[in-house]
Amino acid sequence: MLTIKRLDIGEAYAIIAAARAKAADMGVPMCIAVTDESGNLIAFERMDGAKITSINLAIDKSYAAAGVNKGTHALGEVSQPGKPAYGLSSTLGGRMVVVAGGLPVFSGEEVVGAIGVSSGSPAQDLEVAEAGLLGFK
Repeated sequence: MLTIKRLDIGEAYAIIAAARAKAADMGVPMCIAVTDESGNLIAFERMDGAKITSINLAIDKSYAAAGVNKGTHALGEVSQPGKPAYGLSSTLGGRMVVVAGGLPVFSGEEVVGAIGVSSGSPAQDLEVAEAGLLGFK
């Protein structure tokens, strides 16, 4: 029998709140998604003014980060032509996002969920996702 650790709804809301605060400080409205360890959506927020196209992108960034236990920015580096994961972004119906803004959430060494952020530049998305991780205690 397996024992699985995963984020609960309160933790997901805390992560979103921390990310939202950072996005507001930056003046960049964001779409923020939190998934469980399997990449299934727990909570989502679209700040007023966040891009409509960023809704699914934020969810898929979180899905990808949970699935590979890495930040999506790391996937971008290894999925370029000639690199070992070339073509990764076209797998799973395009859900494997290789743009910065998705990060796994760890409890010790276990992935318990992930955050995905979209609507700014890749650097802004990553910065907001990192701030969101500070909401997880």
